[in-house]
Amino acid sequence: MANTLFNDFNPISSKQWKQKIQFELDGADYNETMIWNSPEDIQVKPFYHHDEFTKAASVTTQASNFQICQNIFVHDIEKSIKRAIDTIERGAESLRFTIQNENTDVQKLLENLPLENKTVYFNLSFTSIDFVKLLNAISVEKKAVFYCNLDPIGQLARDGNWFTTSDKNNFETLEKISNEAKDLSLLSIDSGLYQNAGANITQQIAYSLAHANEYLNRLPSITKPIVFQISVGTNYFFEIAKLRALRMLFKLIAAEYSSNLDCHLLVTPTKRNKTIYDYNVNMLRTTTECMSAILGGADAVANLPYDSLYHKDNEFGDRIARNQLLVLKHESYFDKVDNPADGSYYIESLTMQLAEKSLTLFKDMEANGGFLKLLNDGTIKKKIQESAAKEQELFDSKKEVLLGTNKYPNKEDKMKHDLELFPFVKIKPRKTLITPIIEKRLAEKLEQERLEVE
Repeated sequence: MANTLFNDFNPISSKQWKQKIQFELDGADYNETMIWNSPEDIQVKPFYHHDEFTKAASVTTQASNFQICQNIFVHDIEKSIKRAIDTIERGAESLRFTIQNENTDVQKLLENLPLENKTVYFNLSFTSIDFVKLLNAISVEKKAVFYCNLDPIGQLARDGNWFTTSDKNNFETLEKISNEAKDLSLLSIDSGLYQNAGANITQQIAYSLAHANEYLNRLPSITKPIVFQISVGTNYFFEIAKLRALRMLFKLIAAEYSSNLDCHLLVTPTKRNKTIYDYNVNMLRTTTECMSAILGGADAVANLPYDSLYHKDNEFGDRIARNQLLVLKHESYFDKVDNPADGSYYIESLTMQLAEKSLTLFKDMEANGGFLKLLNDGTIKKKIQESAAKEQELFDSKKEVLLGTNKYPNKEDKMKHDLELFPFVKIKPRKTLITPIIEKRLAEKLEQERLEVE
């Protein structure tokens, strides 16, 4: 029946579609009116057609396996335990603990948590062989999957200093840890730093891959998946394509080391487009960003609470953020179809173009000494600042819109007395090996001006 129905209609070629569009434009230029150029220098067409489709991306994603992750900053052990148990009971499927002190009693933190077959991430602000060995033992005992997200290079990029005195010490410590703790994944790539600092998508992919390539070069003993901690922005289809292109290129680079090493994508909405005024709009932004993350192939998604910029962690903000993901999973059925982007000519085209541009940039970086050299001499920071300045100019001129902030602001909205946290770039003078890469939101200057006159 279906075949008979479709046989009643003649196929339409891309040339015919374009002619029809040009007729409807009534003399306006097709290229100027209908085609726009992205910050990555990708020309986006008004339609994509099978007779112009050349190649599909060789990438497999499993939306059916994505997990809802809960972020927990560990300061008070008892409160962290209570929060972890509560969030698991209320829908969290994995946990990400941020631990800054190596004297934290991680045995006590984990001993009563229901972690069998659970995935747990540990963002550590230090490198300690004994601490990681203990995590390794607990993971075996609990039959849990632990990812120990160690990233000395990311520490250098974000903070300006290594965990310890030199790069040699950091890599030697990682090598020792990898030989001592063989049951958990050790490495992480702080990819979100580049996005939140203003890098365009091509830069985000290329810098993340070059960052990972430093570890592949120096740590041949690594056999467990590398975690990419990624931030996604509001450009819906581009962000889907970004994750697919990153996964595809990492597999390509790992193969050069005769390795079938996998990458594990832990994705969070960006802070760059979030605002303190009209803060409820943040929920709309994070919802579409979480959708991009799932459709793009995230292994786990940790949502950003709508009030995380200016409020301390709180039960209400956490619950809303977690429920956004629960709705996507259990009411919107985002976990029912694997490879959901397959067959979309637009997303396939974006994936391949981003992959090609990112690979070209990656090769150029390697030809010029590699990621660490370019990070140390300030090239990475300079390139990100150039991209960030272009985006900031678009925001300041209202060509890039954040509703409630630079368009349709609520003049009656007051925030000065609701700030539990300082929501702007913090200046911390100290001696560093390099100038760190700084995360900065688009709305910061405008928000500071409004706060001054409240």
